[in-house]
Amino acid sequence: MRLLITATFLKVTKKLHASQKVELDTALKLICKNPLIGEAKLGDLSGVYVYKFRLPQQQCLLTYRVLDSENIKLLTFGPHENFYRDLKRQGE
Repeated sequence: MRLLITATFLKVTKKLHASQKVELDTALKLICKNPLIGEAKLGDLSGVYVYKFRLPQQQCLLTYRVLDSENIKLLTFGPHENFYRDLKRQGE
């Protein structure tokens, strides 16, 4: 499975500590094994999947699109607060 990374996703991951990156890597491995593990969104965000996981002291949401059987596009991730509003503004 190939992961395609958006600029937004890369920008957010650069701000993480090493222990948080380990948790993110674990979540990404789970998504690679089963791309449909996330919750499929409807309406404005149709085609987007959201996978929820925990970083120390907070729950995070990771959004991605399954492009085909070999490619997943990672959109962004972060805490729940204003997450969907910001995702819609990105136009992903």
